[in-house]
Amino acid sequence: MNLFVLTAVVVVIAMLGLWLLSLRLKDASIVDIFWGLGFVLIAWTSFALGYGYRPRRLLLCSLVTIWGVRLALHLWRRNHGRPEDYRYAAMRKRHGAQFKWVSLGLVFGLQGLLMWLISLPLQLAQQAILPWELTWLDWLAVGVWLTGFLFEAVGDWQLQQFKADPKNRGRVLDQGLWRYTRHPNYFGDAVVWWSFWLFAVAVGDGLFSMLSPLLMTFLLLKVTGAALLEKSLAKTKPAYKAYVARTNAFVPWWPKQSR
Repeated sequence: MNLFVLTAVVVVIAMLGLWLLSLRLKDASIVDIFWGLGFVLIAWTSFALGYGYRPRRLLLCSLVTIWGVRLALHLWRRNHGRPEDYRYAAMRKRHGAQFKWVSLGLVFGLQGLLMWLISLPLQLAQQAILPWELTWLDWLAVGVWLTGFLFEAVGDWQLQQFKADPKNRGRVLDQGLWRYTRHPNYFGDAVVWWSFWLFAVAVGDGLFSMLSPLLMTFLLLKVTGAALLEKSLAKTKPAYKAYVARTNAFVPWWPKQSR
């Protein structure tokens, strides 16, 4: 059976199982925690079924695993002990008894489809026979991944430390990486996916798989990431407007008053 069909089947089974668990827990938020782990599952499934250059496949799977496990642990620590995310809680209230079926399609089904589409570079890079060596593009991908991973992990850590201090309630984080971009964690996440795409470029599958980083960057900027968060922060933090005026939205750069 085709690799892409098998990974799709794995995703369907995983999301169905996760949906059933969410019904038992009465919490659809678990889908967010599984997001990174889903890519880890797809990567290692592709590794088991692939036949490309083994060191490249191991390197790619290792990077995906580090990224995905860190993200899952971060979201689990953030959400542990808290009620269901407000987005899903609002859907639950709006749809009532039909929410379980709505969540199957619009939450778990949709995220599963996006996960499979975005994972295309992870699948393509592991089934290409040539080149039978690590090229400069592979090493460039590692460097880009490290840059993105540090922005994402350090950005999340700085925000976590900031929120943990009661004195910062109502204030805006504008220090560390957050001085240069309003969303260092989302920027880092996007860069990580451009690095995974470079692995596909290294094996000659860059054109088709470019959908992956483009889609992920669009989601982070316009759908689930920066746009959604900024709409909320603009309403709850008066100082956020001034922060927006002086700080780049996504790509890091010097604050405007320092130029």
